Amino acid sequence: MNKKIIALSRYPLITGISVFVTLMILIAGCKSGNKEDNTSEQKNSKCKVEKSFFGKTPEGDSVMLYTLRNEKDCVVKITNFGGIITEIHTPDKSGKIGNIALGFDNLDQYLAGHPNFGALIGRFGNRIANAQFTLEGETYLLAANNGKNSLHGGLKGFDDVFWAPEVISCDERAALKLTYVSPDGEEGYPGTLKVTVTYELIMDQLFITYEAETDKATPINLTNHTYFNLAGEGTILDHILYINATKYTPVNDELIPTGELANVEGTPFDFRKPFVIGERIEEIGGEPGGYDHNFVLDGSSEEKVLAAKLMDPKSGRFVEVITTEPGVQFYTGNFLNGTLSSGDVTYVKNSGMCLETQHFPDSPNQPDFPNSILRPGEKFISQTIFKFGVEE
Repeated sequence: MNKKIIALSRYPLITGISVFVTLMILIAGCKSGNKEDNTSEQKNSKCKVEKSFFGKTPEGDSVMLYTLRNEKDCVVKITNFGGIITEIHTPDKSGKIGNIALGFDNLDQYLAGHPNFGALIGRFGNRIANAQFTLEGETYLLAANNGKNSLHGGLKGFDDVFWAPEVISCDERAALKLTYVSPDGEEGYPGTLKVTVTYELIMDQLFITYEAETDKATPINLTNHTYFNLAGEGTILDHILYINATKYTPVNDELIPTGELANVEGTPFDFRKPFVIGERIEEIGGEPGGYDHNFVLDGSSEEKVLAAKLMDPKSGRFVEVITTEPGVQFYTGNFLNGTLSSGDVTYVKNSGMCLETQHFPDSPNQPDFPNSILRPGEKFISQTIFKFGVEE
């Protein structure tokens, strides 16, 4: 069967030619390193990838940490356990370099349990109602790990597995390719799914490119769960946020979408003009309160669009989120409660926030939502870009 390149990027089965061409341009001129020894450092004055030991699992498996650096003083640290982004370092408006991502500096704390700090999420990110879906006449039962619902792939999602690492040697970029094969039936999902995720640090941008193929029809919704705090301390309630969305998906008390696409106008979900996050957060209500909602992105269905822009007025740092995905989950770290910390930083409620590019939650059970089913002979390609900078 001829493979069909698709981007599942906005609405059902849209051919992702522009995404594919962009991806080919990005990796043109790059040379893959030896998959076995994974060259520990790219010998380049501008960009390099360093490999270091991060820890061992209780089973004795070694976990490595890959540090991507470039000439823009940007640093991104990634582990092959869960594909986790452990740190992101960028300069503030005075030139001071600081970490803007929540996480830990050791493997043990990740193994002890964490709220998906910086992790790759799959096979299906976000929630699936009642931990089940029906596909081609067959009902599939998933692990119920969020009340009666399934969240972020189940009990052992892509955030909790080993990814095969490969350093890609390039003159102008620092790149790491991760591969994982999810077996048929893992966490209840049908089909053997081969997934590759490539992290590329190019100038002041972090490209995350997701690719996948399956031998049986299956839902797929891949994302990254980095918690940002652009100040590197305190909470994100004084951060300023723009979201390119006229509509969002309201949820029930279990955070499952009702199926409605509601207008944001006149609600605390309207971020079409930049707004201070904490200014209206109490209006959301619920327990523990705060934002944890999917926004329906405006823009072309065939091109990458600016999904959101987050800015910290104190440090001047900002991050723009650009994606091929139809939605973005805005989450304000509502379940952080001070029980986790890194160094002298304690992660209290609202210490960080996520902008998770995605297909809509519960899409396999919502026929009017953008298609999230990948079939044999098709290739899933999706891309998200985090662009870092400062404003005076």
